[in-house]
Amino acid sequence: MRPTTAAAVLSGTPDIRQQFEFDYSLDPGRSLGRVGGKGAVGPVLYDGPDIWRTRDTPAGEATLRITRSGHMADVAGWGPGAEIAAAGVPALLGAHDDPTALVPHDAVVAGWVRRWPARRLTATGTIWEHVVPTVCGQKVPGLNAKNSWQGILRRWGRQPPGPVPSALRLPPTAELMASLAYHEFHRFDIERRRAEAIIAFARRAERLERLAQCPPQQARERLQSIKGIGPWTASIVVLLCHGDPDSVIVGDYQIPSYVTWHLAGERRGDDDRMLELLEPYQGQRARVQALAKSAGPPPRHGPRMPLQDLQHR
Repeated sequence: MRPTTAAAVLSGTPDIRQQFEFDYSLDPGRSLGRVGGKGAVGPVLYDGPDIWRTRDTPAGEATLRITRSGHMADVAGWGPGAEIAAAGVPALLGAHDDPTALVPHDAVVAGWVRRWPARRLTATGTIWEHVVPTVCGQKVPGLNAKNSWQGILRRWGRQPPGPVPSALRLPPTAELMASLAYHEFHRFDIERRRAEAIIAFARRAERLERLAQCPPQQARERLQSIKGIGPWTASIVVLLCHGDPDSVIVGDYQIPSYVTWHLAGERRGDDDRMLELLEPYQGQRARVQALAKSAGPPPRHGPRMPLQDLQHR
């Protein structure tokens, strides 16, 4: 169900208003991709041309309403962190990215570039907000991950500043997550291993947030120094934080087969074969992965991953 924003628009005076002009037309769709995680409740909501976005900043909490029209974005912001959050809007909408850097080496990728010529990667400039929803997705089907993240938001999410849609939530703070015992995550179908990864990261979140300023490769390596944070999680977090077009995702259940099917006609693929096919696209491998996923899955065969019930473990 789409959030109703009309009442919010009319009932509150923003703390800041800004306007940004871009040299490209803004994507009218769900242009922030994985930002916010999956589900109806979260830190990112869409309502027509409007994107509602809430986040923590060094100055405090912030809510933005970003209204896109052609090459323009009008931003209204609420909360003590609104000014900092608004300064990140250009990168959030892809101004840091250059989709023309992807040079096709085969007809398939050339076709994708013609079909989606201006698709840009978002860059949030933040780390912690992506950790919990990403860890929720480790080694489980998408529906499990979605349900876990939605449960966490409903239990520990926070009310954002401003007159916001009812489904908009600030993610739980790292301080709260660090204080929990692993068994408190079981009600959300998160077993001990993933729960302990969240807790371990939360205890170092303030220091690790500085990785947003590091080069992508260094950030990935540092993230993986945390127990329970492997290449899959680190790559997704850096992809979202930095908008890194080469933050190639390995260890995924589905993505290798998307790539091998479209680039080699092979229905089943593994990481080694995927990386072999992506080798000509060094520097742009994550972008090619995303395009392969948009192009659709290979023909389905065999059993799906079963849904798991971990509440009583």
